[in-house]
Amino acid sequence: MSANTRSIRLLQPSATIRHAVLLATGALILVPFVWMASLSIKPPGEIFRTSFSFWPAQFYGIENYTKALTEAPLTRYLGNGLVVCATILALQILFCAPCAYALAKLRFPGRDLLFGMVLIGLLLPHQVLSLPLFILGYQLGILNTYAALIFPYVVSPFGIFLFRQSFKTIPDDVVHAARLDGLSELAIVWRIMVPMALPSVIAFSIFSVVGHWNDLFWPLIVVRDQSLMPPPLGIMVFKNEEAGNDYGPLMAASTLVVLPLVIAFLAAQKWFVEGMTGGAVK
Repeated sequence: MSANTRSIRLLQPSATIRHAVLLATGALILVPFVWMASLSIKPPGEIFRTSFSFWPAQFYGIENYTKALTEAPLTRYLGNGLVVCATILALQILFCAPCAYALAKLRFPGRDLLFGMVLIGLLLPHQVLSLPLFILGYQLGILNTYAALIFPYVVSPFGIFLFRQSFKTIPDDVVHAARLDGLSELAIVWRIMVPMALPSVIAFSIFSVVGHWNDLFWPLIVVRDQSLMPPPLGIMVFKNEEAGNDYGPLMAASTLVVLPLVIAFLAAQKWFVEGMTGGAVK
């Protein structure tokens, strides 16, 4: 028996254990989503049964999803979430990419100190800054507007960190060649660095969209107008004012809110993994 064969046989049990742990963990994570989807197609009489079955004895999905779309302005909430998340993401990339380029490829006094401040920003939860941000929004007169939902997230420490790590994997010779061709520093960022770091941009985009699509804390503070509410806050209004204890439409609305994120992640998972691991090569 060769040494390679023996090593393969030794690795097989450990690989089996790893896969079993991953499958069990994935199943536990999926349980709430499966339960939510199941409740969204059940009639009220089957929701609180002691025994669980995914498929209902009486299919009630059409009624639940119809109520979710008609008894509350769910499409308006989804549209608000799309506008807010898309605007935040565009502004974050616009600001974070040049900052990350400066920290990765330029040499200037205080660069390490600035990068340390970025790392400190990663450690601070956003809730810590909610009070000063709320006061600033009040003084600017932007509360209860789209701007109030957007402006606190324009600069993302995580985005700067992720882009910096990705930019550092790009050889300096590429930057020097671009300078010799007459490109300005901003042109290098947008025409060279960002396209070469596209997987990291996609990975950050997923993090940003998921985080702000699901954000409830900040919209709950700064938004009162129902026409401006993003999906999580809109579902709270739907439950309290429209659906009451009718959990079928509520779960149907929750499923519709989660579905775009699932589709987006499945479509971009290849670039997501590549973007998250690319910065570790340096």
